[in-house]
Amino acid sequence: MPKHAMSEETATENTLTEANQEMEKDIQIQIKNLSVCFSQGEKIIEAVRAVSLNLYKGETLAIVGESGSGKSVTAHAILALHPTQKVSYPTGEILFNGKDLLSINDAQMRAIRGAKIGMIFQEPMTSLNPLHTIEKQIGESILLHNKQLALAAIDLEPGKKKSKKTPLTIKNKVIDLLNLVGIPNPEERLNAYPHQLSGGQKQRVMIAMALANEPDVLIADEPTTALDVTVQKQVLELIKSLQKKLGMSVILISHDLNIVKHYADSVAVMHHGKVIESGFTSDIFDSPKEAYTEKLIHSDPKGSALPIPENSPVILSSDKINVWFPMKTSFWGKTTDYLKAANNISIQLKAGETLGIVGESGSGKTTFGLALLKLLPSTGTIIFEGKEIQGLNQADFRPFRRDMQIVFQDPYGSLSPRMSIFQIIEEGLLIHHISDKTGREKIIIEALEEVGLDADTRHRFPHEFSGGQRQRIAIARALVLKPKLIILDEPTSALDRTVQAQVVDLLRNIQAKYGIAYIFISHDLAVVKALSHKVMVMKQGQIIEQNSCDVIFNAPQESYTKNLLDAAYFYS
Repeated sequence: MPKHAMSEETATENTLTEANQEMEKDIQIQIKNLSVCFSQGEKIIEAVRAVSLNLYKGETLAIVGESGSGKSVTAHAILALHPTQKVSYPTGEILFNGKDLLSINDAQMRAIRGAKIGMIFQEPMTSLNPLHTIEKQIGESILLHNKQLALAAIDLEPGKKKSKKTPLTIKNKVIDLLNLVGIPNPEERLNAYPHQLSGGQKQRVMIAMALANEPDVLIADEPTTALDVTVQKQVLELIKSLQKKLGMSVILISHDLNIVKHYADSVAVMHHGKVIESGFTSDIFDSPKEAYTEKLIHSDPKGSALPIPENSPVILSSDKINVWFPMKTSFWGKTTDYLKAANNISIQLKAGETLGIVGESGSGKTTFGLALLKLLPSTGTIIFEGKEIQGLNQADFRPFRRDMQIVFQDPYGSLSPRMSIFQIIEEGLLIHHISDKTGREKIIIEALEEVGLDADTRHRFPHEFSGGQRQRIAIARALVLKPKLIILDEPTSALDRTVQAQVVDLLRNIQAKYGIAYIFISHDLAVVKALSHKVMVMKQGQIIEQNSCDVIFNAPQESYTKNLLDAAYFYS
């Protein structure tokens, strides 16, 4: 071979080597062949299997997949957040700044957590300490990693002599962070506790904690799952702007591909603990190679509410329902100010009809639903099947409870962990003295099969089921009494899109079969559109707009409704 040809070949190899080296320099976190196992008694569960991923500087990498696919397990392994006595890593490395995070000791990991790699957890209400103020919780993460501010905190303790060169105080730093994440009037929020904040505000506090020490990497684990569409957009835009400002890399864990499509640079799709497909976001969405990826992309709830007969009777009506909570009292104990959670709410609902109630957190959606079932005290008129029920005491109202059921937002929280599925579903049958033991078992099996669960599952416990399965159990518990009305409070908010679509189809089929009326409370407008005949829009305890589903979605009259729809359509 001629000498010049050898030189060209060598030059090409050198160029490729240099390019690979440059790419490797840009890698912020490199996961190589990672496997994660959990011990459950004598059983070993392989949750993550041979996963390899690269997170590049300044990019957003989205990890997507259904519940149980291994998304969060993979991310939690980066910061060693798994219980050490139950977890093992048979294979793999997680490289960050040249160090394998799986091989460092606890002290070294504590120096990285929060300082170099921050994390926003999925559920802020359970991640924030209910006993500590916002200032204390954000300040704690600063104290752990910022020596200068820690010294300032000591310097400013009561009884200590102030230094002439006192650096920025922790309190000022917390105020700056709250300003950064868009909390209004942050000085007034310092002494607030988590329960005094809305869902969106709690999530912003979690972001402030994660960003307190300006980390190189931010892991956002389902940061918008339970948020309204408008707040979702605000939170994601906030993360995006802070990423640019601070030069961070972001790992975004989500089951919502509509969000991923707008905010991620690259995507890794996980299924049964493996990465089955990865690449640039545009490539994944425009030409997915795997059937599973294509299924995820096209899994939004579809269809619309089935028509109801014109002569369907009105089953439920309310007139001027008010739920007011005392806020201030005078010196003599008289209430001087109220929080008007629901104010003058009037509706009419026919048999077999679905009324969707939408609005942001704190708009009064759930409060109104609970008032209709007399689970919250209210004033006004409630008529069910032609009978006034507002004035009934709980004993007189009990017979009506069989026909008026509710499915709560969090099935895991509303299902007793100490009771089997059989016992959970049987409870209502026992209270209302329905059938004997053999008859009840038959009814329970039918209810489970109706919601798509195997009859054998009745002997298992709630923790043994996925989120979608638990929601089906909650629906079966309501359905077993053959009610005439079911109030569904955010029943799909924490579910994967594929499972959401299944639950919507299930509810639609059950409604057609039994003529059940639904009140469907949700912030997810795609689900509301697929299931509702009428839609009521609420804001700050009042009805902003109420009309047919078609009119609300295609010709809304109020600017607030238009803003909600614009935020929802942004992701479509």
